Amino acid sequence: MPRLDVQGLTRRFDGHAVVRDVSFQVQAGQVACLLGPSGCGKSTTLRIVAGVDIQDSGRILVDGRLICDGRTRVPPERRGIGLMFQDFALFPHLPVRENVAFGLAGGWKANRDRVAELLDRVRMTRHIDSYPHELSGGEQQRIALARALAPRPGVLLMDEPFSGLDERLRDGIRDETLALLKEEGTAVLLVTHEPHEAMRMADQILLMRDGRIVQQGAPYNLYNAPVDRQAAGFFSDINVLTGRVQGALTDTPFGQFLTPGLPDGAEVDIVIRPQHLKIDFDRAGQGPAPTPENGTAALARVRRARYLGRESLVEFATDEGAITLNATVPGVFLPPEGTPMWLMLRRDRVLVFPRG
Repeated sequence: MPRLDVQGLTRRFDGHAVVRDVSFQVQAGQVACLLGPSGCGKSTTLRIVAGVDIQDSGRILVDGRLICDGRTRVPPERRGIGLMFQDFALFPHLPVRENVAFGLAGGWKANRDRVAELLDRVRMTRHIDSYPHELSGGEQQRIALARALAPRPGVLLMDEPFSGLDERLRDGIRDETLALLKEEGTAVLLVTHEPHEAMRMADQILLMRDGRIVQQGAPYNLYNAPVDRQAAGFFSDINVLTGRVQGALTDTPFGQFLTPGLPDGAEVDIVIRPQHLKIDFDRAGQGPAPTPENGTAALARVRRARYLGRESLVEFATDEGAITLNATVPGVFLPPEGTPMWLMLRRDRVLVFPRG
């Protein structure tokens, strides 16, 4: 039985559906991530699950118990669902110990052991008597997490919980948070617009667009088998070659690609991620085109090269100048503008989509 079961949620504002027939399940100990651009409906979905907004249709169950549908609506405080927001929402007039114990019957004095346990697990024991204004952003985030987990909720909702943190702190805080959530066995529904965060934290990603879940599954599957060009481009930069199908084949500067199942004349997008575009350094600017085992090479010239820290980004234009392609190269690689180079690609990593 799933810990959280969302079935066919729809929500309209002024006749416009901002959430459209959304369904998913989250198991105990699993992190599911609602991922998508601003305005796609992910935060509205979260508010409906929390009980602070009401759906027009659909239903929600927690551990098999119906908490809301068209006739039934359990109040938010009785749903067994915890909340954690991006601004942490700590009470400034209460010390850390009372913030953590706020949702517990009997308060701090009746729950000393639980509060002490959680503060130890988030490494904040020495701040038990501190007030929120005395803590850094990362420390406030740890306290907010401890407070959300104190009542042992079956489901925890997290709305952009790391967006207010300094970028240097985020990865460490995310990893610590994920470890604690797994230990507690909580089912987590996390909202974010950052693909990196979803890939790092989620067991399953629910990719939303225009109020719908367009694809859901493990991060590996969404990255390597996106449902369309837009989904591919949401997770990383992409190069796109366009062409027309003729006899189940499409011509490109890298040779022909199989495009079966599409009628002659259909337009297609052939998508290549920058890390899968390879440079033949041995033949840079000289000699005939190489003949790699898994594809044909294309001649291009450097337009611009930038060093990004861990890798270099090199922008190319084909000899005709009609197509621009980006390639990433580990380390420092800054060839001068105009340098001719042969480019190859891994055909097993190429994605082909009908255009539209």
